[in-house]
Amino acid sequence: MTDLSQPLSFLRGPAMKNRFMLAPLTNWQSHPDGRLSDEEFEWLTHRATGGFGLVMTAAAHVQRAGQGFPGQLGVFGDDHLAGLTRLAAAIRAKGALSAVQLHHAGVRSPAELIGETPVGPSDDAETGARALTTTEVEQLIEDFIAGAVRAQTAGFDGVELHGAHGYILCAFLSAGTNRRTDRYGGSFENRARIVLEIIKGVRARTRPDFQLGVRLSPERFGLKLAEQRDLAAQLMTSGDVDYIDMSLWDCFKAPVEAAFVDRPLIDWFADLPRGGTRLGAAGKLTSAQSVRRVLEHGADFAMLGRAAILHHDLPQRIAADPDFQAVALPVTPEYLRGERLSPPFIEYMKTSFKGFVAQEDAAA
Repeated sequence: MTDLSQPLSFLRGPAMKNRFMLAPLTNWQSHPDGRLSDEEFEWLTHRATGGFGLVMTAAAHVQRAGQGFPGQLGVFGDDHLAGLTRLAAAIRAKGALSAVQLHHAGVRSPAELIGETPVGPSDDAETGARALTTTEVEQLIEDFIAGAVRAQTAGFDGVELHGAHGYILCAFLSAGTNRRTDRYGGSFENRARIVLEIIKGVRARTRPDFQLGVRLSPERFGLKLAEQRDLAAQLMTSGDVDYIDMSLWDCFKAPVEAAFVDRPLIDWFADLPRGGTRLGAAGKLTSAQSVRRVLEHGADFAMLGRAAILHHDLPQRIAADPDFQAVALPVTPEYLRGERLSPPFIEYMKTSFKGFVAQEDAAA
């Protein structure tokens, strides 16, 4: 059985001191122009203090018009560098690796938030989004690469491409949302081209030890599990990617597609050839037992989201107690303030995750 405290090396860059990676978590805490706020700085560095091996930012948009939610961290301009540099230095000083998650919300960008029509691979009647031109797709690729270069300049150990959850890269991967007829649509090879070209560009323009991860999800948003398996295998055996982060909703649930229900989701990715690339998974990992279990199923590390909101020192707690279980929900706003969540973050959790935050606030 893998020791959760055992270091984990990557193809590039420094090793992670344990098997706990902070998942990229929407939090509404930064400034409207994408600059890092003191509240988001405190939230992230407190997790580094709590023992996470790698601390990843929330999704950081690579274009101003790619914003997906209020208070989103940005990485699309040099005016973001001061805050990002401060954050990378503080995370390193507390003993953790650092990564920026690179993101564009695509059709999920609210028009009222970005002040213009959202964009995606194809026209989308439900959201009113318009299709990107081929030239705009090329610019999007460049902006993802530029975001990685900016993160490197700020001192981060690496970046992760957000290719999941219906956001723009995920939308290109899905035949349901990508109906293009140029080289970025049609066959799965063409639909995956945008991701592969971003990876190629990041590798060409960042230092040799700069880490690169990719977040994928296997279902919903028109995705097909077989295609996502093939893509994960291609990325892991390419040698260009240091880790794949599979966002599984629930690591151990059965897939929704009938052809794959005989095994839990994690098993469909843990059995793939991966060379030296590492595999992580997120999805209802809220206890020491569940974290051990996902590694026993073949993952190299665990991505912790809501459990990390509840316990900034989750890795330390699990190391001290092999039976540790996250605190029961709901929790009070006062409790979350103690875990360094600001009022906007608490409001996000209250509105987005029913039953997470108790309605009454004894401290009010």
